[in-house]
Amino acid sequence: MTAVVALPRRFASLVKIEHTVFALPFAYIGALLCVHRIPSAHDLVWITLAMLGARSLAMGLNRVIDAEIDARNPRTADRELPAGRLSRVQVIVFCALAFSLYLVSCFQLAPIVRWLWPIPLVGFVIYPYLKRFTWLSHIWLGIVDGLAPVGAWVAITGRLPWEAWALGAAVAVWIAGFDVFYSLFDRAVDADQGLHSVAVRFGVAGAFWGARLLHALTVVLLAAVGVGLHLGWLYWIGVGVVAALLAYEHSLVNPGDLKRLDAAFFTVNGVISVLFFAFVLAEAAI
Repeated sequence: MTAVVALPRRFASLVKIEHTVFALPFAYIGALLCVHRIPSAHDLVWITLAMLGARSLAMGLNRVIDAEIDARNPRTADRELPAGRLSRVQVIVFCALAFSLYLVSCFQLAPIVRWLWPIPLVGFVIYPYLKRFTWLSHIWLGIVDGLAPVGAWVAITGRLPWEAWALGAAVAVWIAGFDVFYSLFDRAVDADQGLHSVAVRFGVAGAFWGARLLHALTVVLLAAVGVGLHLGWLYWIGVGVVAALLAYEHSLVNPGDLKRLDAAFFTVNGVISVLFFAFVLAEAAI
């Protein structure tokens, strides 16, 4: 395979481009709800590019900072940096390009974004280090991803009412909840390496209860957004679908049976994001 073909594929794998489905639809949801209609093409294009740059930067930094940890974990040892398919210099250059895209995009949106853009960047840099010190890294990851709808909201309106924060908090606890599930994959390795997670600190049963509480709070916060914005029946069907899918996700696994954890983590959460976006889009279009 030539480098022209191989490198883009390797960078796409590096940033797990398919996981964009978790955050990008919620950025669009924030954009839709803040104006109660479909935003302008200008705003949607630059929000999309800002998200692309921000997420690529976050994942690139994570991979660089965690390269040595990844190399010692059998599950992650085949990632691009520890496996040698990409060099550290290549990933740093990729991060610089992603940062440039993010910064240029921010300056095409509401003027206030020109002052707020460093906030996600700080979150990106801090997150990979947290698991070395605290199990609260899951919450931090949720908060960073929860900035997606908040950022889209302020990028269009220049304002941040409480409903914007509630939507961001809903995304934050949703992401944190399934990241707690995800930590079950590495519980033994993390404990051996002195790393921290909910699964290490509270055990398998504790991780399950933590994920359940966080996902219950997700539904409560989405409902609060609907009440605050006086949204219609399509939005409320969407909230019901999210609640049902989260319940299904939790039914797929239990502390004694983790065989379907991949399906619970990747498939169901991707469906949640896309379907909820579809209902919010329909709400905004009528």
